[in-house]
Amino acid sequence: MRSRAAARRGAAAESDTAARAVCSSGFTDRMPEGDSAGESIHGKPSAIGNFFKRLGQIYQSWLDKSTPFSAVRWTVTVILTALYMIRVYILQGWYIVTYALGIYHLNLFIAFLSPKVDPSLLDDPDEGPELPTNQNEEFRPFIRRLPEFKFWHSATKGIIIAMICTFFEAFNVPVFWPILVMYFIMLFCITMKRQIKHMIKYRYLPFTHGKRTYRGKEDTGKTFAS
Repeated sequence: MRSRAAARRGAAAESDTAARAVCSSGFTDRMPEGDSAGESIHGKPSAIGNFFKRLGQIYQSWLDKSTPFSAVRWTVTVILTALYMIRVYILQGWYIVTYALGIYHLNLFIAFLSPKVDPSLLDDPDEGPELPTNQNEEFRPFIRRLPEFKFWHSATKGIIIAMICTFFEAFNVPVFWPILVMYFIMLFCITMKRQIKHMIKYRYLPFTHGKRTYRGKEDTGKTFAS
C-alpha cells in the first residue's frame, strides 16, 4: 500500500512539473509578441503627437522666415493692438485683461531697454556694456536682455491671448477703469524714470547704430609733377 501511494505521489508530482513547464514555455513564446505590441504602442509616437510636432515645425519655420522683416512684423502687431482696443471699446469691458496686458508689455519694454549684464552687479562699473563716447574708443554694441525678435514675439502672443480672453465672460471683472488708467500712467512714469537714471549712471544707450566706417579720398587720376 505504501509503495502504491508513493508511486501515485510521484506520478502527480511529475504531471504537475510537466504542466508548469508547458505554461512557462507558452508564456515565454508569447512574450516577444507582447514586447513587439508594446513597442508599437509606446515606441512609436501617436498620430496626435505627429500632428502637433508637424504643426510646431511649420510654426517655427514661419517665425524663422519672418525674422528679417521687422517692419512688417511690428506693423502686424500694431494692427492687432488696434483691433483689440476697438473691441474693448465696443464691448465696454475686460478692463482687467487690458491692464494686465499693459503691465506685461511694460515689463517686456523695460527688458528690451536693459543690458544683458546689469552694470550694477559688476565689481568694476567701467566694465559695463556702455557705448563709446569718443571716436578713438573701441566699438562695443549694445546687447539687450530681451532681443528685438523675442520682444515682438512675446508682445504679439500677449495680444492674441488677451483677445481670446475677451470671448469669455469669466474674465470680465467689473472695475472702475479710470483708476487702472491712472495707476498704469504712474507706474509707467516711475519705471521709465528709474530706467533713464540707470542709463545715465552707467553711461549706456539702448540703441546701436552700427560701427562707424571711414572712407578715404577718391582717386581722381591726376598726377602731380615733382
